[in-house]
Amino acid sequence: MLILRSAALFVVAALFEIGGAWLVWQGVREHRGWLWMTGGVLALGAYGFVATFQPDAHFGRILAAYGGIFVAGSILRGVVADGYRPDRFDLTGALICLAGMAVIMWAPRNGG
Repeated sequence: MLILRSAALFVVAALFEIGGAWLVWQGVREHRGWLWMTGGVLALGAYGFVATFQPDAHFGRILAAYGGIFVAGSILRGVVADGYRPDRFDLTGALICLAGMAVIMWAPRNGG
C-alpha cells in the first residue's frame, strides 16, 4: 500500500509540474497572458507541496526518484497532447529512468 501511495504522489507531482510549466510556456511563449502564467506558477507551487506527503523522509532521495517520473511523464504528455511519437530510444530512456526511480525509492533498506 505504501508503494501505491508513493507512486500516486509522484503522478500528482508530475501533473502539477508538467502542467504548470506548460501554462507558463503558454503565457510567455504563446503570448496568452499573465493569467496563464499565474496558473502555472500556482501549479508549480502545488508541485512543491506534494513531495512533502511522500512517506520517505529524505528530500534528496524523493527528488532524485521523482526525476524518473518527470522524464516518463514529459514524454507521455507529448504523446497525448502534441501527437509526439517517441522512438525506441525515447522509450528505452524513459524505462531506464522509471527503473532507476523504483530502485532509488523502493529498494529494501536496513535502517534507512
